[in-house]
Amino acid sequence: MQRSTLGFGALVGLVTSLAAMALLYLGQQAAGLAFVPFDMFDWMARVLPGDVITLGIDLIVDIVNVFGLGATDTAAKAIEQLMALLLFAVVGALFGLVITWITRSRAADEAGNGSGVGAIAGLVVLLAVIVVEFGLDSAALSLGGILWLAIVFVGWGAILGRLLAPATVAPTDEELQYDRRQMLLKLLGGSAGIAITAWGLGRFLDVSNEDTGAEQPLAVATVVPPSSAPTAAPESEAATAPDARPTPTQQLTAEATARERVAPAPGTREELTSNEEFYRIDINTRSPVLKREEWVLATGGLLEDPRDLSLDDLMAFPPVTQSITLSCISNRIGGDLIGTSNWTGARLRDVIESLGIQAEARALVLTAADGFHETVVVEDMLDPRTLLVYGMNGETLPVDHGFPLRIYIPDRYGMKQPKWIVGMTAVPEEDDGYWVKRGWSREARPQIVSVIDNVAVEQPSPEGLIPVGGIAWAGDRGIQKVELQIDDEPWVQASLRTPPLSPLTWVQWRYDWPAQPGRHTVRVRATDGTGAVQIEDESGVRPDGATGYHQERVSVS
Repeated sequence: MQRSTLGFGALVGLVTSLAAMALLYLGQQAAGLAFVPFDMFDWMARVLPGDVITLGIDLIVDIVNVFGLGATDTAAKAIEQLMALLLFAVVGALFGLVITWITRSRAADEAGNGSGVGAIAGLVVLLAVIVVEFGLDSAALSLGGILWLAIVFVGWGAILGRLLAPATVAPTDEELQYDRRQMLLKLLGGSAGIAITAWGLGRFLDVSNEDTGAEQPLAVATVVPPSSAPTAAPESEAATAPDARPTPTQQLTAEATARERVAPAPGTREELTSNEEFYRIDINTRSPVLKREEWVLATGGLLEDPRDLSLDDLMAFPPVTQSITLSCISNRIGGDLIGTSNWTGARLRDVIESLGIQAEARALVLTAADGFHETVVVEDMLDPRTLLVYGMNGETLPVDHGFPLRIYIPDRYGMKQPKWIVGMTAVPEEDDGYWVKRGWSREARPQIVSVIDNVAVEQPSPEGLIPVGGIAWAGDRGIQKVELQIDDEPWVQASLRTPPLSPLTWVQWRYDWPAQPGRHTVRVRATDGTGAVQIEDESGVRPDGATGYHQERVSVS
């Protein structure tokens, strides 16, 4: 009796995992069913300790930086997805190995017996997959979804058992090796064919933005400059000396003139970040896709009038559009996980007042479609700048940025700003959010950030000066000063493009450097609106965000 080797069984399991992944992908695209490779990876990210997850994040970012793979968020997400697919392939290899071992030990010398053994093994794997999906609270676990998973995994196991069952007639070694090569070639070709076909059908069935309601034009909204303080000025103060204040037209003209005196240095990033370039960091290998007509914001807890709110209901509140800079707490010094957009939404304060929030409520728990959750404290609930956001740069939110609904909370890192919000519950006390429970900052207040975008050595001014430019940001505290240090010389002050787009955005800065030939190190630091100077001591991103000065080394000829 000729039996398959364990190594050959693992190889067959790995090759056929390609076809299994393709079928799962097709089910996800066609009917929103579970895509197990990504779900398995996401589940592991939720159950592993925070230190392990942080180590993994750091390793991925290091790979992106060392190999220059492009934008951190896009490259990191691609690496995560590749890791998820490779992990599933490893599971496939183990699946084939285990089935081979069972058929060998039980002497399942007929293909039918082997299929039975494989089907039972597939059933065990199916139960494990269901546990993973329940752990993610997956909406894909309908009766039809479970039936589809059973077809894939039990069928996969039966096929493996049939292929790997011991042969009743032992071939010669030469015949055996030839047969195995032929089998692997056929399996590889068949799996690749299934994968390509399923991928093509899946792309054809992909849900468009028009189908979901994402990235659709909003009614033109005026950008409202947010107050630098959480509460508006008293009426008596607002009414004083009306003749001493410039008219709105005079004010806008004066501000525009001041800004034009300082042109951005070549290579400085745009003040507004496009939707396509805005960073995306979240806990998913892929974004949840929610349809506008099916989505509601479920509210409950300590509310007098809890009810489900549609996107139309939220858009009926007075719309507010604010220019806002948002940064990830895991952004490294000089990193690209930061961006500025015009965000449109309803004031959270208006919404909870309409729901009749009770006096005992001290916080709101926001839950997201991907399992993320965060707590909004009273201070932020009542802040008029806090928005339930449904628009970005004049359109409904893109899917990757939280469609249909996300939140903006001033002076907080992005870890406090859930996307894809589906629930809002008023509770009597604050609870730790998703990342806080994993060892990150409870407050998540932004550090002072200043970045050198470019030292334009190749684009000197007519006077021979080298423009240096970048951005600085400090949450809602504003920036009053940016300084540069060339090598070990004294700090010199840069010019700011003021006023910024709003008190909640970064400010562009510029310095025209009378450079001398040679190798130089350029460092930057900022002072926020309270007079606090950026922290020089370098620290990692966890738990409170990175600190330290950004620097660039340049050569001037």
